[in-house]
Amino acid sequence: MSADLDKLRIQRPGDAPPAAAFSRTRLIIIFLGLILVGLAGLYLWGPLQGASEVTTTVVSRLYPAQAYTVLNASGYVVAQRKAAVSSKSTGRLVYLGVEEGSRVKKGQILASLENEDLIASRDQAIAQVKQAEADLGTAQAELVDARLQHQRYKTLVAQDLIPKQDFDTAIARDAKAKAGVAAAQARIKVARAGLANTQAALEYSYIRGPFDGVVTTKYAEVGEVVAPFGAAANARAAVVTMADLNSLMVEVDVAESNLDKVRLGQPCEISLDAIPGRRFTGEVHMIVPTADRTKATVLTKVKFLENDDRILPEMSAKVAFLSQPLDPAARQPRLIIPKGALITRDGRTYSFLVAGNRVKLVPITPGAAMNELVEIAAGLKEGDRIVLNPPAALKDGSRVKVKES
Repeated sequence: MSADLDKLRIQRPGDAPPAAAFSRTRLIIIFLGLILVGLAGLYLWGPLQGASEVTTTVVSRLYPAQAYTVLNASGYVVAQRKAAVSSKSTGRLVYLGVEEGSRVKKGQILASLENEDLIASRDQAIAQVKQAEADLGTAQAELVDARLQHQRYKTLVAQDLIPKQDFDTAIARDAKAKAGVAAAQARIKVARAGLANTQAALEYSYIRGPFDGVVTTKYAEVGEVVAPFGAAANARAAVVTMADLNSLMVEVDVAESNLDKVRLGQPCEISLDAIPGRRFTGEVHMIVPTADRTKATVLTKVKFLENDDRILPEMSAKVAFLSQPLDPAARQPRLIIPKGALITRDGRTYSFLVAGNRVKLVPITPGAAMNELVEIAAGLKEGDRIVLNPPAALKDGSRVKVKES
């Protein structure tokens, strides 16, 4: 009974049900939130009222070559002088004195084939030359004796002291001795020719460097058979390949539509992915007088004007074709801005530096001009945002709104 009495309530006219009270509270919260959002909008938008709309740019560092670049192309470093070094004779490799990366001189022995038989033949030819030279000495001595006897007999026969037959014999002996000298001289020539032949055959067993360069690939090992053109089964045709690092050039493909921007002797700047901190000077060495119809490009060769031991064949490279040569002082990156960011007032040069939603007029010291860019010697730092082509009404401290690009 008491529980039923507790449930009884008297509802007065001014009282609202609990659900209605909750809805009213939520409306009040929403209304207050809208007021706060409006105030925040006024706070953020207020400073932009009456602000000038401007375009900005960023102060950056740039290599001077980029300002003078008329065309960019990519390619690879290629040795213009290279050779697959092989042997003229067939034989087993018994010595190999180089490996990949070895630097060799012209005429240096890189490898040799078995040649004991050729060495023996050469020694025999040397002995035959010496024997022929000794025979010549004997023949010459015989000629001297025969001529002396001929002179004596000539005097004696004139005095009728010896028979004329003896004098005739002396004449014949002199002629025979003279012929003997000629034969000995001929035998020396034959022996020397034989020696040259054996020496050439022996020389073919040595594989020498054809020029100063670097070994790029090694194909054979000691114990393998080397044959000209790889004629024998399982024989190696080339022992090593070499490249002359002084003949390195960058080969790039230039589109036919851009060929008018390239000329012989044109200055270039070369950058290598393997050496990111260095840029190399170069020039156009050759425009190959034929086009690749499949790619509509023309092969162009760019020569290095400076050497570096780190440059290797087949490295990837990028070439910037320049409109004018660069002096050595222009090899380092410089702080640059567009010329349109400069203004002149009272004989001094300024730029508008963007700081928040306002600009600050800062004096600067310009440097060398590079086409549409100008170097900044002082007054700004890398990363600063400045106004590009500022309106004439823009002043120090003016509020600005950056134009959306």
